[in-house]
Amino acid sequence: MALLHNALLILTFLFIAVDAKHKNKIPLQRIPIYGGVDQNVAVEGLNADKPDFETNSLGHWDLISRDSGVSAMQINLMPTNKMIVYDATVYRVSRLKYPPGEPCVPYIDGQTRQEKLDCFAHSMEYDIETNQVRPLKVVADPWCSSGGLAPDGTLVSSGGFLVGAKTMRYIGGHCQNCDWREYNNTLLEERWYGTQAILPNGDFIVIGGRKSFSYEFIPKEGQVSGKNYFFPFLYETSDIDENNLYPFVHLSVDGNLFIFANNRSLLLNPNTNKVVRTFPVLPGGSRNYPASGMSALLPIKLDGTNGNGATIKAEVIVCGGNTYDAFNLAETRKVFVPALQDCNRMIITDPNPTWNTEKMPSRRTMGDVLILPNGQLLFINGAQNGTAAWWDAEVPNFTPVLYSPEKAKGQRFRVLKPSMIARMYHSSSAVLPSGKIWVAGSNTHNTYKDTDKFPTETRVEAFSPPYLDQNLDKYRPNIIEQFSMKKLIYGSKVGIEFSIQDGDHVLTKDDIKVTMYFPPFTTHGVSMNQRLVVLETMRIVQKSKGIYKVRSRAPPFGEVAPPGYYLLFVVHHGVPSKGMWVHIA
Repeated sequence: MALLHNALLILTFLFIAVDAKHKNKIPLQRIPIYGGVDQNVAVEGLNADKPDFETNSLGHWDLISRDSGVSAMQINLMPTNKMIVYDATVYRVSRLKYPPGEPCVPYIDGQTRQEKLDCFAHSMEYDIETNQVRPLKVVADPWCSSGGLAPDGTLVSSGGFLVGAKTMRYIGGHCQNCDWREYNNTLLEERWYGTQAILPNGDFIVIGGRKSFSYEFIPKEGQVSGKNYFFPFLYETSDIDENNLYPFVHLSVDGNLFIFANNRSLLLNPNTNKVVRTFPVLPGGSRNYPASGMSALLPIKLDGTNGNGATIKAEVIVCGGNTYDAFNLAETRKVFVPALQDCNRMIITDPNPTWNTEKMPSRRTMGDVLILPNGQLLFINGAQNGTAAWWDAEVPNFTPVLYSPEKAKGQRFRVLKPSMIARMYHSSSAVLPSGKIWVAGSNTHNTYKDTDKFPTETRVEAFSPPYLDQNLDKYRPNIIEQFSMKKLIYGSKVGIEFSIQDGDHVLTKDDIKVTMYFPPFTTHGVSMNQRLVVLETMRIVQKSKGIYKVRSRAPPFGEVAPPGYYLLFVVHHGVPSKGMWVHIA
């Protein structure tokens, strides 16, 4: 009897302990059981494994400009919701002229040696809300240059062709309606097909370029570069067709730069100028210009346990491209080798990194890879045969492909609705605050051609990914900007208020994620400085029916998210809100 009494006592204590444990697990959840709305309810996670909302939509295309005037070789979305677009000036022609009263640009004709006037605009500001353009004047040729957004919202552009190869250009920032500000002979070495990358403090580095096996740090506006650093890696990865121009450069979460050229990669410490580590060779072919594959840094996830940069995972993806000799065959014999079809991932923070390979639904060279607000990737534009450069590709890849990095291997790719417009060499694309994709450009010629197999494109399209399916609108968050934080401080709390049509279902913090997207400078299939950071969601509070405030934590430091302007999205099981511009410092 005593034994039975003791056993009952032990069981009683166990039930009390378990009951207390469960009560403390979700202490703030007070959901009304009769359909009323409890004000300011803090709702903790219940549905961590709930999948994204499904849709049968394959996306859709809209033609938003029949003639923008300038073929979009190089683009960057600005925090003003304007797209800065520019092409080469070497053509001395576009479809957009300077307005009356704007002086034309004098130049010396290369054949006649006579002075002529260039009255065509080779750059424009494209308003993404009205689809109207404003001609801009760029003088020193920015053909095949690089760029990025500075912390104050200025577009900083480096390099180009001939006189433009050592030029620095600036637009935006403190002067919103001004023209380009140009400074010739600023760089120490010519940067034609170089890559510009932002550093944790908001400064820039420019790496490589044709016959430029070096890098240098971009000086402040109006100053001259102080030093050039020889970089043997670029010399070693240059083959007979180069195949290492526009190297892929991603700022890792530890502050080092991941640099990929041709088929090799390494980590460079920009503070000590030392190579920290080298990575396994990626077999199969060449990935950089003119073979022209694609690369991105996969979304960086912050979960509250990785405030130290050493514990944050950084993973890169490299897809497509062509064989090392494909450019030579296209250029000299007009033999267009089928592009590569593989996609390769590697965790660069892993102590023993290896490439993990899978197969894309179609071959692709000269394509863009964009990170979408919900963490998916989009492969878009490009060709299936040949390489970059004039007249060196065939068989346009009209079909965008959605890639879900969180899904199991073999389930990640989804083929979407094709465009009707070929977007080949010198095409570009960008993620908009609406979640749509701005698609423009394509010029496979050394001038503007109206009638050709692949005419010069000045039409602009908007592609709506599947998450913009109207059937998902009831799940779509709508950020209430006047009650949301727009100025963020590293490591601080971030409060975002939003509404949702589907007010009958009470959201928990596992239903919502907050993402921050750094808008890249995109050219030649390279989206420089692109990154998406998934913030730690700390708490979600129901203010009233269908109205919530989510509290997240800002990125801990500049290695994870360099200072500057980002598009912030609230994502509800794969369905993103419209983006809100925020600034972090």
